[in-house]
Amino acid sequence: MEPMRKTLTLPHIQLSYLEWFTGPEPVLLLHGLGDHARVWSDLAIALGNRYHLVALDMRGHGESDKPNQGYTFTELMGDLEALLDHLGWSQVHGIAHSWTAKLLPIWATTAPQRLHSMVLVDPFYINRMPGFVNFTFPLLYKVLPFLQGMGPFPSYEAAAEQAQKLNQFQGWSSLQQRVFAEGIEQKADGSWGSKFTVPARNEIFQESVAVSGLTAPIDIPTLLVQPEQGINRRASNLKTYQTYLKQLQIKRLPGNHWPFLVEAAHFNLAVIEFLHSLSNPREGNG
Repeated sequence: MEPMRKTLTLPHIQLSYLEWFTGPEPVLLLHGLGDHARVWSDLAIALGNRYHLVALDMRGHGESDKPNQGYTFTELMGDLEALLDHLGWSQVHGIAHSWTAKLLPIWATTAPQRLHSMVLVDPFYINRMPGFVNFTFPLLYKVLPFLQGMGPFPSYEAAAEQAQKLNQFQGWSSLQQRVFAEGIEQKADGSWGSKFTVPARNEIFQESVAVSGLTAPIDIPTLLVQPEQGINRRASNLKTYQTYLKQLQIKRLPGNHWPFLVEAAHFNLAVIEFLHSLSNPREGNG
């Protein structure tokens, strides 16, 4: 099923999103740093018409506006609140990856009534990072593989060649190729590069350093997806989640930081089982 592309126009920004099905259970899908809404296509189709699924292009990404500033968690939560109001949703299942899997618990702490459940897919350093990390940002921009996909590249073909070396595109499936194609554009000077912008990259990293994702107990059913080759793959990484998330399930899955792109079958099944268990608690945790 091909989703509908829609636009939310707010006073100071336009946000683009994809919509699948119109079932009775709302699901909000939030992508990670440098990605866009299309990464959730396989999961959305697998979940099917039991759900009403919306995947947002976060500001600075995809087809949404890209201001030069305004990427704090507070401003991003404002976007989410406005989107839910626009859709007429009072509460959602929230599914988020990486950086937005840090945003989602912050939102749950400030507005717990908005979230029926959370699926946190390999969150990006859920704790506040040490201050010295600020000084390593220029190096991180150069060595983090997925940021190497930002470009610039002399041609579309050169960009595609680089993309196939990145973890999120292992296997170069038809979905991965489409995710790549929809996330890149030709610039005014003729070069090719990501639609994800440098101002968004910089401010999001700074915000992730300064803010902790979990600071108070959250009593919302939560699934933490722990890929075998992900950021949170060690037992020591789980302590903060186990301390603050009072209804936590942990699912270890094959794959890397992008399990929905590289191990979609395993990932989709884990999410389906979790969501179904909320509606049918006697089925257990799957």
